[in-house]
Amino acid sequence: MEAGGFAHSVDISASNHIENKLTGLAGGLVSDGVLSEEQATEATREASKLEISLVRYLVESLDVDSHELAELASREFGVPIFDTTAFDKASLPKNIVAPELMAKHHAIPLYRRGNRLFVAISDPTNLAALDEFKFATGISTDAVLVNEKALSQLLGELLEEQDSLDASIVDLGEDDEYDLTVNKGDRHQADHDVPSAAGDTPIVRFINKVLLDAVRQKASDIHFEPYEKEYRIRFRIDGILREVVNPPRNLTPRLSSRLKIMSQMDISERRIPQDGRIQIKLSKNRAIDFRVNTLPTMFGEKIVLRILDPTAAQMGIDALGYEKDQKALYIDALSKPQGMILVTGPTGSGKTVSLYAGLNTLNTPERNISTAEDPVEINMHGINQVPVNNKVGLNFAEALRSFLRQDPDVIMVGEIRDLETAEIGIKAAQTGHLVLSTLHTNSAAETLTRLMNMGVPAFNIASSVSLIIAQRLARRLCKRCSVPETEVSTEALLGLGFTEKMLETATIKRAVGCSACKDGFMGRVGIYEVVKITKELANLIMNGGNSSELSLQARLDGFNDLRTSALYKAAAGLVSLEEINRVTTD
Repeated sequence: MEAGGFAHSVDISASNHIENKLTGLAGGLVSDGVLSEEQATEATREASKLEISLVRYLVESLDVDSHELAELASREFGVPIFDTTAFDKASLPKNIVAPELMAKHHAIPLYRRGNRLFVAISDPTNLAALDEFKFATGISTDAVLVNEKALSQLLGELLEEQDSLDASIVDLGEDDEYDLTVNKGDRHQADHDVPSAAGDTPIVRFINKVLLDAVRQKASDIHFEPYEKEYRIRFRIDGILREVVNPPRNLTPRLSSRLKIMSQMDISERRIPQDGRIQIKLSKNRAIDFRVNTLPTMFGEKIVLRILDPTAAQMGIDALGYEKDQKALYIDALSKPQGMILVTGPTGSGKTVSLYAGLNTLNTPERNISTAEDPVEINMHGINQVPVNNKVGLNFAEALRSFLRQDPDVIMVGEIRDLETAEIGIKAAQTGHLVLSTLHTNSAAETLTRLMNMGVPAFNIASSVSLIIAQRLARRLCKRCSVPETEVSTEALLGLGFTEKMLETATIKRAVGCSACKDGFMGRVGIYEVVKITKELANLIMNGGNSSELSLQARLDGFNDLRTSALYKAAAGLVSLEEINRVTTD
């Protein structure tokens, strides 16, 4: 029966018992001789004062038999009684509704069938419970009538279990200083409220503390990971994952539900990956975005949050760690009215920040700049940012076609993944537009051969690509505690790739560790290979040169590879020898 059906039943009841001046359940109690009219009126008044249902008041305060009440309510409203004694509590839907909401309405989600949720209540007039459960879950609700005593016992057991879980996370550490506001929905859903009735529970406080700690520690990602016998939360700090806390394993569903509610995801869907977004406001002038992805695993949903700090988009090219000649090449390519700039590297190597820094330089009122991103990570004022949506056919290629009909000056494509996108991007670069994009390759030379392997004609590559930036991120040595490296011989340094000229002025240092840093490192610095397409490189591309030949020509043209750039960073005392070996190869 639909929840709305009860309202109709109340009207029928009122007509049947109008002579009692009481309607619904109270009128039925008077008609059956269970209560006098005065007792029923008083009970109705007192239940209203206590803000509880009439059934609950009668059972708890007047010791009315709960079985008799259930049978009367069943007859009065035409609702069958559900016997909880034969019901397995373990089969109840987990974490679909917050415990606080169940306690508030004295109701329990009993089971789910398809897109309908059946809610156990003892008072059929408790329509508010059905409405709020429907709002909180996004699922249509139906009422199931349950004996009041049985319902109270079951609800008490559930809430006691939740209290014990809440108490278990208190020992994980409280932070009285956290102060953040979770925005209700992302910028695309500002008009919709997040369906959360959790309130300021320990789970809510714990999640807020984890998010704030990650921002404070300058983490780039947060990993929530359930396993068979444990649950762990890790932060990726300076490119390295670090375990920070191990909540109780049985909190897995509640942590997942809270994060999914914050991210505007379907909390009842646990079989497929989902994507969402969270924005928290740290202060009046600073907000942080989190890109959220869930992934079903054997023991629950793994959830990863990518932290997107809008201040990264405002970074200038000077702050990224380019050498002087590399920065000059990038700025020169950005100043050209046309051509293609490609940034390449593995996931997490800072490609997006490099592109945003370039766009920030170009972002003036005189230019029309459009970007196609998957997804849009950081909002930039003055730039037309388009999130691709493959489900509706808006892929990178389609977005590029539309851009070319919108009088663009600068176009940024999040990634060149296929021949169609590459061809449209190259055509745009050849017809008076500056195009910026990324590729997943390991070096500048491999970027050129990747385009050839996609099927892009060599003459189009040679005539359109103007600059390639391959990059990595290395952990920067802490300025406070790093000390000179004295245990490595000159011969060993030469074997690593240093030249004698570099060693003449080198101040190579190693990590130590102090209270201000993480294992001797603080922040990261970019290591770059910046290659301009010279006439010699263009001729080699036209002749079908392979990556080894292209790389050799780039060295002959005076462009350092990633390894050499890393060695210069080590010689300047910015990164350790171990770090350059970790992020680059000989």
